[in-house]
Amino acid sequence: MSRRALSDRAFRLAGYIALGLCLCVLGALLFAIAYAGLKAVSFDFLVMPSKDFGAAGGIRWQIIGSLLMAVTASALVLPFATALAVYRADMARSARVKRFIDLSVFSLNGIPSIAYGLFGLIVFVNILGTGLSWFVGSIILAMMMMPTVTHCALSAMQSLPSGVRENGYALGLTRRAVITRITLPQSLHGIVTGLMIGLARAIGETAPIMFIATAFSGVSLPSGLQGPVSTLPTHILALAQQATNPDALRNAWGASFVLIGLVFLFSTAAFIARTRLNPYSERL
Repeated sequence: MSRRALSDRAFRLAGYIALGLCLCVLGALLFAIAYAGLKAVSFDFLVMPSKDFGAAGGIRWQIIGSLLMAVTASALVLPFATALAVYRADMARSARVKRFIDLSVFSLNGIPSIAYGLFGLIVFVNILGTGLSWFVGSIILAMMMMPTVTHCALSAMQSLPSGVRENGYALGLTRRAVITRITLPQSLHGIVTGLMIGLARAIGETAPIMFIATAFSGVSLPSGLQGPVSTLPTHILALAQQATNPDALRNAWGASFVLIGLVFLFSTAAFIARTRLNPYSERL
């Protein structure tokens, strides 16, 4: 056997081993959460409000608060991320501008989540005096989702065959018509995929919203844009601090299982959008 063939086999084997280790860790984690969480999850647990600082009752307001902030963040980020992707793909002509946009998107994606939380605390709470506000938390989550949605949308737009746009211009369409009738509809799978992936990340974040948008207990639905909400990540954090209480620990596992379930739903929606909405891929 030649040295090249031997090195190829060794590289392939190392890849399989790395994949197997990752799958084992993921499987063990999901099994532990499911094994302990299913014991606490019931219909009453999902629809009842929490009591005794989460040690009793359910997670009704935590689920609603998490979904409220995630959906609001999606509505805020979608037009800005789509517009930035359209500008980068179809309107920007300068290579320097394109490099600046690419660098900004990748840099935003690499910022730690706690830095977003500190930014929201300094700017909105300390300077603007908003106090605890779920809407401010949604703005911060939208900022975190921005690079993911932009990158997925831009990748979909750049992957369009060059002849698609050229045919539109040849038929006499303006740049605006090409964008609205060709680029955006043909890139819908990338936009939806990025939005779902961003949602899956945002709904599980704790650090960016802990000091600006959430309360650990004693809140329900806000009456306006002001006021805190309770979310699943902060609820799990509060319960984890009561680990010596078996009831609190059981509810923490149950809330963790529900949170993983929501992340799985958004991730599955992203996969379906990627395969079903893409006009240039084979349908499953």
